[in-house]
Parts: sequence; structure tokens; C-alpha cells
Amino acid sequence: MSPEPLVRQARVERKSKETEVTLHLNLDGTGASKVRTPIPFFSHMLEAWSKHGLMDLTVEASGDVEVDIHHTVEDVGIVLGQALREALGDKKGIVRYGTAFVPMDEALISASVDISGRPYLVFNVPVARTRVSNFDLDMLPEFFRAFAFNAEITLHVTMQYGHNLHHITEAVFKAVGRALAEATRLNPRIVGVVPSTKGRL
Repeated sequence: MSPEPLVRQARVERKSKETEVTLHLNLDGTGASKVRTPIPFFSHMLEAWSKHGLMDLTVEASGDVEVDIHHTVEDVGIVLGQALREALGDKKGIVRYGTAFVPMDEALISASVDISGRPYLVFNVPVARTRVSNFDLDMLPEFFRAFAFNAEITLHVTMQYGHNLHHITEAVFKAVGRALAEATRLNPRIVGVVPSTKGRL
């Protein structure tokens, strides 16, 4: 009798006076997504992350966007990070590291991930104080900081070059998704083993 297949999924809810977020994440999906936020461009970016990270993602988010999009974007990052950490479980058998370079027309973005248990973000993408559609790009580092610290991962994102803001932003989400797809992948050579000399992550 074969063992039960490992289910790496999580459902997380977060409610506050400013936002309400419900999110479901399946690490071993096909990239299917159903994302509803009050920020259409942000929803599109999360769909790109899901598609290229091969993770099924459902997001229902509402918030006080008439005040500022900050609360909604950051809280989705918090919940997505918590869901990733929960879905990874004991992290046994994962590859742990992942790196992806994603070109989008004139832009090239790299993302590197270590599922380390040590939260850290290096975000070298110079797009502050600009906007695409109704999305303030000041929110990019805020979103990925909330995500990385709640997922307890180290994340480095670097713009190699580029000038179209839509291309740069979309390549960031796709690169992070692809790097996570590699880092969270189960390696059949280390089934049941935590990939760390410490014995834990």
C-alpha cells in the first residue's frame, strides 16, 4: 500500500478594521488562479505569480483603497507569506534554493530565494514614486517585504535593466514565482530530509 500523497496547501484569513483577506494556496498546482482584489493591476500581478510559480492561488481581498492601497497590498503580502510557510510544513525534501531570470521585452529581472527560516529582503528595483494604472510602485518593496518576512524566507530581487514600468513590475512577479517554484519543489533524492546542516529550517 503506497503512502498518502503529501498535501501542501494552506488557507489563511486576516481581518482588520482596514482590510479583509481570504487566501488559499496549493504549492503543487498547475498555476490556476482566481484573484479578486479592488486593485485590478495588483490582481493581474498575483495571477502572473501563480501561473509562473505553478501554484494554485485563490484570493478574495477587500480594503480601504479609497484611503490608500497600502493596507490591502501589504495585508495580501502578509497572508500569502503565512500561507506559503504553512503549506511548506516541515520543509523536508524541498530543494530550498531557487533562482530565476525573467526577460520581458527590454526588461530583465532576477529573483533568488532561500527557504531558510531567516526572513530577509533585498529589493533592487528602482521604481519608487511611479505608478502603473492604479498601482503605486512604492508598494512593490512593501508587498515583498510583508511576504518574505511572513513566509520566513530570504528573497533577493534585482532589476538588471529595463525602462517600461509595466514590463519591469510583471517580470518581478513572474521571476519571484519561478524562483519559488524551484525552491519549493520536492527533490526525490532527499525524501524526508531537511536540506540544512542544522537539521531544521
